[in-house]
Amino acid sequence: MGTKQSGPVGRPRGFDADEALERAMLVFWEHGYEGASLARLTEAMGISTTSMYAAFGSKEELFRKALERYTEGPGGYLARALDEPTALGVATAILAGAIRTTTRPARPHGCLGVQGALATGDPGHGVRDLLAAWRNDGCCRVRDRFQRAVDEGELPAGTDPGVLARYVTSLAFGIAVQAASGVPQDELRKMADAALRNWPLG
Repeated sequence: MGTKQSGPVGRPRGFDADEALERAMLVFWEHGYEGASLARLTEAMGISTTSMYAAFGSKEELFRKALERYTEGPGGYLARALDEPTALGVATAILAGAIRTTTRPARPHGCLGVQGALATGDPGHGVRDLLAAWRNDGCCRVRDRFQRAVDEGELPAGTDPGVLARYVTSLAFGIAVQAASGVPQDELRKMADAALRNWPLG
């Protein structure tokens, strides 16, 4: 007679890693890395600290996984925006996506990738570096897309795609900070419209 295989050590019966990670992402999104204490995280995830470490490793590793989930989910507007047929369409979609994501009802306001580690001390330097790289990667992807627009003659030949990409992504990050401060969606839309009014045309 065979014996029933037991589940992974440290995980309670019925543990749903995907659901737990979703809840952890929301805690990090709302409270930042340092503000998301282990007690707050494990309570939201519905597991013990031991189970959290067994399933996800350290708090920093849990944050990395939460950031990946955010990038593929709420932050996925950036990847979709890059598929827009024009550079202006890309910029418009990025800002619209930032406004939509950072002001959604029943979700934390602001951006996990912007607020996540703005106030971390020395122990959180790894997370600070991770988020700086995350933001820079987004900017580089936008820059490459704008370079293509210059190469194809859609943007003027003298356009610096790096500066333009930094401008657009800085606006998106600024929108996130304003949203976290309670600035309403319609005001953010007006700001985005004003920012793109003098877009360079080929």
